[in-house]
Amino acid sequence: MIQKQSECQRSGLKKMPHLQPKMRRARFVGRQMWAIFFRSSGFIEAVALEDRKTITADWHTTVCLPKVITAIESQIEKTGIRGILLHHDNASSHTVIRTREFLENSGLKTLPHPPYSPDLAPCDFWLFPRLKDQLRGRRYSTNEELRGALFQAIGDIPKEEWKNVLIIGLPE
Repeated sequence: MIQKQSECQRSGLKKMPHLQPKMRRARFVGRQMWAIFFRSSGFIEAVALEDRKTITADWHTTVCLPKVITAIESQIEKTGIRGILLHHDNASSHTVIRTREFLENSGLKTLPHPPYSPDLAPCDFWLFPRLKDQLRGRRYSTNEELRGALFQAIGDIPKEEWKNVLIIGLPE
């Protein structure tokens, strides 16, 4: 086919775009949604959502939160965590009865979040903008490559900064 194209070009048929060689962009990973959990001493867990899916209470209670609980339980002996106080925003997947029952059955307490105040969540005003700045403009060929870059960016955050973002008045 390339030979035909060059023959057409030599014969003066350059105005036939269907015969011209085409440049194709390499395929890159599309946008990937992540649920990221952290505490004052650092990162806990990041859970990727399947491509082109939305967060639902089903995914939140059967995939996401069990992974987070497992990660926390594996860190309890090393860190001496005495309890878990989860700060969710008011997204529907966080506030439906199914999620509240799951959290109650798991022994997790939640920190109340004021209604209509998404900008108060530490992920929204501190973590996500920081990660986006570090990952912006790069292309990743696979989800694994993106995951590696995300975890590297999270790992580059100094421990002192994790502590500073969560200094708020927590109930006793």
